[in-house]
Amino acid sequence: MTVTCFIRYEIDPFRRDAFAEYARVWGQAIPPCGADLVGYFAPHEGSATTAYGVYNVDSLAAYEAYRACLADSELGRRNYEFARRERFILKEDRIFLKLVSAPHAQGGSE
Repeated sequence: MTVTCFIRYEIDPFRRDAFAEYARVWGQAIPPCGADLVGYFAPHEGSATTAYGVYNVDSLAAYEAYRACLADSELGRRNYEFARRERFILKEDRIFLKLVSAPHAQGGSE
């Protein structure tokens, strides 16, 4: 069963560029560690402080292995340190959800 992790970030609205750099690095670091990265999403319109990260893992056990891999990777360690040092993330909440609406209908007219 695939589990999707949604990370909700509260970020400093004056440091969106730092969050974007953080997200780009995760785009390189996450896939080799075993998660299927959907993406990181930064404010565009509306809230200037809410951002998201979304990825899929096969299970919560796979999530634990993925987190260990990130902590051991050079890119992961540097990115964690970048966020700690620059302090652009004010709050981070994580939730794990499973897809329950599948299968989805195909688009088009009948």
